[in-house]
Amino acid sequence: MAESSRGWVAKVRQRPPALDLEPGLFTWNDPLRIARSLWQSARQSQRRRRSVYGSAMSMLCLYINRAGKTLDPHQRAILEEVKQELRRLAAAGPMA
Repeated sequence: MAESSRGWVAKVRQRPPALDLEPGLFTWNDPLRIARSLWQSARQSQRRRRSVYGSAMSMLCLYINRAGKTLDPHQRAILEEVKQELRRLAAAGPMA
């Protein structure tokens, strides 16, 4: 692994997350509930650098990508559905 890659990972791990997430969020079985929680966390965050949608989707994708092959296929399917729910929330408007 290149030195710059390890430096990037170390920086990500040291930086506080941009969103305050509910405990166990990514283990829930209800895609809409997960999406609404992500959306609410993104809306309330004072540390986000993107839109509410961008922040919520970024956090979800980061979790899925970091879990990699260790993510249970059933849970991965649920989290992929969360992406669709986030898109629906974004289409509904900023106060969704």
